Amino acid sequence: MANNNVATLKISKASSGDTLTISLEGRLDTTTAPQLEAEVKGGLDGVKDLVFDMAALEFVSSAGLRVLLLAQKAMNKQGSMKIRNLIPGVLKVFDVTGFSRILTIEK
Repeated sequence: MANNNVATLKISKASSGDTLTISLEGRLDTTTAPQLEAEVKGGLDGVKDLVFDMAALEFVSSAGLRVLLLAQKAMNKQGSMKIRNLIPGVLKVFDVTGFSRILTIEK
């Protein structure tokens, strides 16, 4: 029997000069966080500005937040990181966990 509730995450990347925008669509959770972590670990060379566009991100768990924190630590050494377009439910997770005070969120 197929499970239709399998978490999926679509990751799209766009570069412009030394800015990298990563757009996330779907769910960033225990199942999908390793996928984003692999993208981040292998793709930040030469990036000065990292932008996460989360307009289509429906859910984030602690595993997803951990990957964003890893990305922030990497960018602290080479530039800046911003998170944009959070939907209200995901923004609430950032607020409750205190991540909205740690990460730069553009509303």
